Amino acid sequence: MPVNSRQAAPVDVILSKYSRGYRNSEMISHRLFPRVPIPNRYMKTIAFGKESFRLLNTRRSPGSKKKRIQYGFSTDPVSLYQEALEGVVAEEHQQEAEKVPNVNLGQGAIKTVMDVEDLNLEVEAANLALDADNYDPGSVEALLGSDKWSHADSNPLKVINDARATVRRRIGRKPNTLVLPSDGFDALCDNPKIRDQFKYVSKDSISEEMLARYFKVKQVIVGDGVYLPETAGDDDEALDIWGNSAVLAYVPLDGATYNEPSFAYTYELMGMPEVRTPYWDNTVDSWIYPVKLERRPKIVGADAGFLIKDIL
Repeated sequence: MPVNSRQAAPVDVILSKYSRGYRNSEMISHRLFPRVPIPNRYMKTIAFGKESFRLLNTRRSPGSKKKRIQYGFSTDPVSLYQEALEGVVAEEHQQEAEKVPNVNLGQGAIKTVMDVEDLNLEVEAANLALDADNYDPGSVEALLGSDKWSHADSNPLKVINDARATVRRRIGRKPNTLVLPSDGFDALCDNPKIRDQFKYVSKDSISEEMLARYFKVKQVIVGDGVYLPETAGDDDEALDIWGNSAVLAYVPLDGATYNEPSFAYTYELMGMPEVRTPYWDNTVDSWIYPVKLERRPKIVGADAGFLIKDIL
């Protein structure tokens, strides 16, 4: 019988479990693109139309045929991307670590790999969410002049309320999540209308939870992450991952599965990330920790999102 890819190399169960539990706290994409496990690398997922919101006459006379309603429909297959990166622990570092209790350089190597992979995923998800071409034209607004949230005369609440109404009319549910770039959050904390709402606290005390109540959403999420392009030098200025736009969306907040309506998902192959058994590389006198992931962020319900561009 041919050997499949999972049998080709042994897996380190302990380090794999550690990698699955590790999440970089600076990254937020998993809250806008909830991670859901799927059993196959290539499969059709369920998309949802507006059947739940369509008025139907369901009355029938005895013996007549009953009307039927379809539960979702198949979409194009999801094809996962494979990511692979190896962490390196030099022999000299390993020897020094053995003299210090509770130092696990293997976990440290995996953490470094997962930080890189989580950064890659964050940038990929943000690029999808901030691309106006991924939305219906009626679900994108670019702010101009005094409407920009950094302007003293702006009214962010009106912008959010109008966007919320658009999403509700499209999907029958109010959006529950507002994603802001770091500078956008600071601008809202400085906004005179919002500061007046919270006039008994300083602008530095305005929290994401307070803004969530103000904008009538379940969660306000601030993207503080930055990145350097692969070709950038160490002295180059890092770029904001979440740019100069805000995203208002409906996403499931508890126990997401791939057959539940959502603005977006990150599909991840069950059992990933996977850490293969570490091996010794004589060419660099180091232990090598191979890590593999198979996943893909995808917007699956563009009608459940609204993009607000050029907020500053």
